[in-house]
Amino acid sequence: MKKLFAMLFAMIVLLAVGCGNTSSNNSEDDHADAAVLDLSRPVQPPDDFADKRVLVAFFSRTGENFEVGYIEKGNTHIIAEQIAEIAHADRIFEIQTVNPYPADYQEMTKVAKEEQATEARPTLATRVEDMELYDVIYLGYPIWYQNLPMPVYTFLESYDFTGKTIIPFCTGMGNAMSGMEADIPLFAKGAQLRQGFGIQGKFVHNSPDQAKLEVANWLASLGYTN
Repeated sequence: MKKLFAMLFAMIVLLAVGCGNTSSNNSEDDHADAAVLDLSRPVQPPDDFADKRVLVAFFSRTGENFEVGYIEKGNTHIIAEQIAEIAHADRIFEIQTVNPYPADYQEMTKVAKEEQATEARPTLATRVEDMELYDVIYLGYPIWYQNLPMPVYTFLESYDFTGKTIIPFCTGMGNAMSGMEADIPLFAKGAQLRQGFGIQGKFVHNSPDQAKLEVANWLASLGYTN
């Protein structure tokens, strides 16, 4: 009897482990088919965002890209435009460096690794001259080696974010953020941080309309409504 019980217990554990593994699949079938927000109707901001000016700032890269080949618009750029459209942002701003990153993927990774190892702060070619006008900043970037790209740190250290809210979003190999976004207030003086959003870059490139629904779901979780 004890032997039979042990065998049954082992089978239950094996089935439980197998079911758990299926939930970690990053295939496109795992993404939502419908958004909480109806994108055919006007979208209203959360009550605490009412009458506040919204900026969508992002760093993105074109050229040879992991898993999707050569692209003329970065995955993070696509998500930034979707957020700006749905949230009715007052401005969208691209973080650009004086020295562009190599178009070749392998060469780019070498530069990115060196910058991360030295905690470099690449000089930016663009600046938000009227940052004081914005209250809510959506900040987008690709995940590079489980971290924010170094130009994003340059951006964060270039302004006084006192009284402002930063909401991060990122693209990467999976559907999650790296965890490093929690340290953003350490570099953005005075900023408050809200719930971020991560999405698979390959999915954004191959299924932008479905990705937009994911963005809408996330914005709904922040309090946006129809």
